[in-house]
Amino acid sequence: MTLSYPLEATYLIASILFILGLKGLSHPDSARRGMIMAAAGMAAAVLGTLFHPGIASYTWIMVGLVIGSSIGIPMAMVPMTAMPQRTALSHAFGALAASLVGVAEYVIHGANMGPVKMGALGFEVMLGSLTTTGSLIAAAKLQELMRGTPIQFKGQHIVNLLLFLSMIGCYVGWITHPGMAALFYAMIGCATLFGVMLVIPIGAADMPVVMSLLNSYAGLSSAATGFVLSNNVLIIAGTLDGFSGFILSILMCRAMNRSITNVLFGGFGAVSGTDTGATGTMREVGLDDVAVQLAYANQVVFVPGYGMATAQAQHAVRELATVLENRGVTVKYGIHPVAGRMPGHMNVLLAGPHERPAGRGQRALFVALRNGPDQP
Repeated sequence: MTLSYPLEATYLIASILFILGLKGLSHPDSARRGMIMAAAGMAAAVLGTLFHPGIASYTWIMVGLVIGSSIGIPMAMVPMTAMPQRTALSHAFGALAASLVGVAEYVIHGANMGPVKMGALGFEVMLGSLTTTGSLIAAAKLQELMRGTPIQFKGQHIVNLLLFLSMIGCYVGWITHPGMAALFYAMIGCATLFGVMLVIPIGAADMPVVMSLLNSYAGLSSAATGFVLSNNVLIIAGTLDGFSGFILSILMCRAMNRSITNVLFGGFGAVSGTDTGATGTMREVGLDDVAVQLAYANQVVFVPGYGMATAQAQHAVRELATVLENRGVTVKYGIHPVAGRMPGHMNVLLAGPHERPAGRGQRALFVALRNGPDQP
């Protein structure tokens, strides 16, 4: 069906806002503006779709809007420290939506969509199904609803390989014989189970890399949905999400000296033995020692991680930075691609309002720093 020009213009504006929003997230100073642009782009895409000429009734659309809003609003009110698992749930919902759209298209049109759309539809449903269950497992581990340590058993890699080959085999067989619905649903079943098996051997501490990869899968699934529905904004947004998530996964693995193939084949986080090969001597220091060392420093770089968020110490870090800057120390921030956990998470914490007072232990550090000798 040919889209109206106003709808196409709305989709173009939404796509531009998505691109500008992603660009804005590349720097803390423009991150807030980037988020507003991305949200505006999504609002434009949704509102524009409501005027699609193919809509015959708004009843079920309004039902979906009410149900989705009733779920989304409480999800947005979680503590900042719970943001990773909330993001995992968002990935699960997005991937589930893509899968359901693909199943509905196959039920309605059957094998009459043509080979290109059939291929995109299978890719959409396959990636969407494994992303849904994988993201739910990730959220459960991060929320401590299940064991956060790697869950492994003998022959696990063989089981994962057989599941993967079965999923691909069903996909190829279904593309070759589109009328065989049993292969289509068998592919969905294998993908759903493969998503679980992909994530359970991963420890909660290593989950950010996997979540980034699942984010990539969800984006690529949405892009495939756009090909099936001939929706340009879905293609653009899904491609941006998919490839940015994949690039980020590679950067995270490189930062941890890991291989991306370990993530792809579900062996990530399975480190044998306790010897990491690290050498050196650990030296314990107290608050006074740190204060004196910081007072005499010329430049200090804070590299915050998820522990800072859990301790709600972002306000203490900011106060410490202010004290150091008043003494002429150059203060910079370095967000590690993995230690910072969710990308942009630490930026939000560091840029947030500073109404929360620091704890007594943190105050002791600042008092010691203020009372220490002046910087030469």
